[in-house]
Amino acid sequence: MLWLPATYICLPTIFSVTLIKSISGIRGTIGGKQGEGFTPPDIVRFTTGYAAWVLKKSNRLNSRPAVVIGRDARPSGPLVHRLVSAVLISMGIDVIDLGMATTPTVEMAVVHHKARGGIILTASHNPRQWNALKLLNEKGEFVSAASGIEILELSNRSDSAYATINDLGNLSEDKDALAHHIEAILNLPLVKKEAVRNAGFKVVVDAVNSVGGIAVPALLKALGVNQMILLNCEPNGNFAHNPEPLPEHLTGIADEVKKQKAHLGIVVDPDVDRLALICEDGEMFGEEYTLVAVADYILRSQKGDTVSNLSSTRALRDVTESHGCHYYYSAVGEVNVVEKMKEVKAVIGGEGNGGIIYPALHYGRDALAGIALFLSALAESAQSTSLFRSRFPDYYISKNKIELRPEINVDEALEKIRERYKHYPVITIDGVKIEFESEWVHLRKSNTEPIIRIYAESSNAATADNLAQKIILDIKEVIKT
Repeated sequence: MLWLPATYICLPTIFSVTLIKSISGIRGTIGGKQGEGFTPPDIVRFTTGYAAWVLKKSNRLNSRPAVVIGRDARPSGPLVHRLVSAVLISMGIDVIDLGMATTPTVEMAVVHHKARGGIILTASHNPRQWNALKLLNEKGEFVSAASGIEILELSNRSDSAYATINDLGNLSEDKDALAHHIEAILNLPLVKKEAVRNAGFKVVVDAVNSVGGIAVPALLKALGVNQMILLNCEPNGNFAHNPEPLPEHLTGIADEVKKQKAHLGIVVDPDVDRLALICEDGEMFGEEYTLVAVADYILRSQKGDTVSNLSSTRALRDVTESHGCHYYYSAVGEVNVVEKMKEVKAVIGGEGNGGIIYPALHYGRDALAGIALFLSALAESAQSTSLFRSRFPDYYISKNKIELRPEINVDEALEKIRERYKHYPVITIDGVKIEFESEWVHLRKSNTEPIIRIYAESSNAATADNLAQKIILDIKEVIKT
């Protein structure tokens, strides 16, 4: 096992937040009272703030802006889609509608259409009752922290001006965005279409009943993979299992891979920016190792630096240094990884949750690009998936979380932990990461849920789990005091 099951430590009172506003967007559960749930007035208000931000930037260019929108398959998607489209048009912004589309497809379409931004209607790995607005800038990248703060401020204003009849925006559709995305992937020099086709891969796909059920089979077909067993690929938004691609949620596809004698299993999350893989024997390749394997493949042909966030496996550093290159870390969050990648001109990067960012294509987590690059690497190796996995150093991550009461001062608790372990190297750019001789533990507030996440890594599974439990006890102790 490369990934230990998460431990859930519930404090006496559970604090449930159903509407989360942050610099990266707005996320919440459908329904409820205004300001407490993901309701129409909240969606309208936040979209208005984003539209005002787009218009403010576009006025300096003296041009009429366009915004690309796309959604995953959640049942609430059509409702949210209509609201967002109507607000943008009423603000005098042209809408380019992709319909059901992956997050990376929307990101690339923003650049393709020279739009001024994009909105992706998806709550990523959250359950079906959630939805969200993910906000992009004109580069098809998530908005910066400064821009996010400005959008929040604009959303709170009550004097927004809507367009008059002659200045309303227009709506157009782009039904070819996925095809353009796949074509761009196939044109990457390191995507070996012929090698993949000749390998004759038999693949099981689990797209958790979302847009991946459309996108992944289309990509595999374009790569010449003709033997596909599709699980949960009807994009109806009724997720067949918990949509976060963690091992405990993937027992069905693991069994099917063995039953079908497939070469591997491919799993994506609802918006297709995370990729998990299953070996031919039903064992997890390890979501952390998706990036490691692809990075190793890239670095064999193109030397350069790599980046991942603080909660990602040390294996990426080991692999990077084995190629004579440099590894860098960033705060958790795609925008932070991208910022660091640009700073150091990294050739590959991402997050340990199966998110691969390949700048040769675009600066965004892209499971479709990850699939193409991984299959190219696997075909080149001429090995089974499990033997291919054995190339890389073994680390074990214990992923845990503590749900929070509203009165808890999280920053104070984390500061007390930092002080308690001040004799060890401590990184504080994102929560508290404590580095021991051969292990590390990272504690941070979640950006999307009212929890503290505790990740611990070691070369030994029991050690990683024990380290995490030790830190959890420390947190409970400082919270009590």
